[in-house]
Amino acid sequence: MKKLLQAPNLAIATLWADQLRSAGVATSVQRAYASSIAGEIPPDQALPEVWVDDAADHARALALLDEWRRRPERRWACPRCHEIVEGPFDLCWNCGAPAPA
Repeated sequence: MKKLLQAPNLAIATLWADQLRSAGVATSVQRAYASSIAGEIPPDQALPEVWVDDAADHARALALLDEWRRRPERRWACPRCHEIVEGPFDLCWNCGAPAPA
């Protein structure tokens, strides 16, 4: 096992671990409930952590998380209503028109 990163809260740690598992990277969340003793231990030591089960998957897991956290670069103007649509969407959120080819 190898520590991947520290998460700001349990919900985010669980989401990251679930995403990685669905991509084929075995992970676990450690210190999931340590926040209850924050103050008894330093607060930064009470945050949950995401760990990869196989250290060989560490670099791949970091690359996947980095890719998922990057802001989508795709941006297009709807040909029907001229609304600006950002992200991986193929339909205009405003009128439902398909993205231009």
